[in-house]
This record gives sequence, C-alpha cells and structure tokens, in this order.
Amino acid sequence: MSKPPAQPPVSPELEAMLARALRKGPAEAAPAPDEPEAPEVAEPVDPAEQRCGYVAIVGKPNVGKSTLLNALVGQKISITSRKAQTTRHRITGMRTVGPTQFVFVDTPGFQTRHGNALNKTVLGAVSDVDLILFVVEAGHFNLADAKVLSLLPSSVPVILLANKFDLVHRRGDLAPWLRSMQERHPFAEFVPMSAKTPRDIQRLFAICEKYLPQQPWMYDPDELTDRSERFMASEMVREKLFRLTGDELPYTSTVIIDKFEEEGGLKRIAATIVVEREGHKGMVIGEKGEKLKRIGTEARMELEKLWGCKVFLELWVKVRSGWADDDARVRSFGYE
Repeated sequence: MSKPPAQPPVSPELEAMLARALRKGPAEAAPAPDEPEAPEVAEPVDPAEQRCGYVAIVGKPNVGKSTLLNALVGQKISITSRKAQTTRHRITGMRTVGPTQFVFVDTPGFQTRHGNALNKTVLGAVSDVDLILFVVEAGHFNLADAKVLSLLPSSVPVILLANKFDLVHRRGDLAPWLRSMQERHPFAEFVPMSAKTPRDIQRLFAICEKYLPQQPWMYDPDELTDRSERFMASEMVREKLFRLTGDELPYTSTVIIDKFEEEGGLKRIAATIVVEREGHKGMVIGEKGEKLKRIGTEARMELEKLWGCKVFLELWVKVRSGWADDDARVRSFGYE
C-alpha cells in the first residue's frame, strides 16, 4: 500500500495563526448565560490618537455579511434573509470604539451565475478601502467563494473571517482547511467567529483596529449610518418581500420609494415593488392581496420600532423587465 503524500511544512507564521485562532474560538470566548455584556463608555479622545478607516465586508451571497454588519454597527441597517442576493446597495455603517472609528462597507453578494451591472457595485466597494473582511463559512470553500476571492485587490490587507464557527464540531479539522486557504491568498489574519456572539464582535474590533490609519474621525461618534430614512424604508420593505416570498421570487426584485412625507409624529410612505415578470407580480400580491398586505404590515411595524413614531405605508407592484442588467435603469433605481 502506498503511503499518503506528506503534508508540506507549515510556516511559523501559519502555525502561530492557527494557534491563536483555535485558542480563541467562540466556545471559549462566549460569556456565561448570566454574565451581562459591559456597556460601551464614551470617553474623550485626543484627536492625535484617533484612527479611522474603511472596512469592506465581502463574500458570496447569503454567507452572513449583512448579519455581521448589523452586529458590528450595533443596530439593524442592512437587511437579512435566508434568500441570497438580498443586499443591493453599498451600505455604510459606522461604529466608534475607543479611539478608533470603523466605517463598514457592506456589498451585494456577487452574482456568480452571470455577470450584471450590480457586480460593479462590489468591485467599486473594495477598490478604495483600508481593510477587507472576506467572509466564508468556517471549513467550507467552493467555486462561488473562489470567484469573489479572485477579484480582491492585492494591495489591500484581507482578513479571512470564518463565520458560523460555532457550528464546527471538530475544530482540529480546521487546520488543514486553513492551510489550503492560506495557499489561495496571503491573508493577513484568520478570525474564526460567529456574528451572533457579542464577544466575537468585540474581538474583531480589536483585530481590525491596527489596520486603520491614524487620522481624525470622519463622522460624529454617535452616528451609525450615512443612509437616509427613505433608503431605510426601502430596505425594510425589501427584507419583508424576500422573507415572505421564500425562493419563489427571483433576486432581481427591488423597492422604490415614491413618496416620503412627515406630518408631525407621522411618516407617510408610498413605495413600489419592482419585479421582472407579470407572474412575479401575482406572487407578491398573493390571493386577495393578502401577501402584499402582510409585507406592508411587517415592514411598517419594524419601521415604527426603528424610528419611534407612527408610519403609514402604502405599497404598489409594477413590472419592469430586465432592469438589473440595464446600467441606466440600475442607476435610476438608486443603486451605485
């Protein structure tokens, strides 16, 4: 019987990365059930000690990027869904921790089946940042991941963020996977974590901090996003649209805000859900309009919770064939 091929020698740098990662996994870092998280305390920071920079969050569709962004910012600013391709815009969220201000850029998951105008948003997002978080599912890597990785610039440091690490049963098996990943790209760091674990999020801040330049903050430390309330309204409707239509509705569906008015403590919003085919329109409306009514009700309730005021939301559905492959129409719908 022939012997299995010998494993190539592991560099001291990779061994150290493995040791740090496997020693500081989420299981060890997770707080006890009754242990409260320490609140963030804002203290005066000397401008000369301030750090600030852009951090792009990239990865294939539906790998947990929006969940990660929301956890990093501390509030829901990017929609989440089990359905792939839910994030469409370059969503910027900010979080100031100690002397460092992190400006996070969420990107649409690359459409790997065929190229279209939306992929340009992703390429633009990673071209002018200080750090890239490449999000993969811990222990997994497929062709869709590889296509995203191949488009990352070599001039920007990339952290391999192995999400859903809490689902890995035998963590020792992660060592050969990490060796194979390091052969694919010279990652600056390897961070196994769960985006749903607060301690992991705090650890990620500490890891990313050193990659950001020393310069004054760009935003007020209390700001969380540079997106308008109109944009947040469209995102919330789109989240409910994808969650309530399941896999029936293609990813090429979007929401346009036609009217946004404020009357005292009331916000009046009229929005149009844009689909590609007449048959999709029926999916969204549902029998006797029940599906559309539920989308509107759930979106309205979440917006009222977000803004702390009453919201009147009116929804319509229209067909616009081929909009996602038309550069001019993509721009007219507000995409970058």
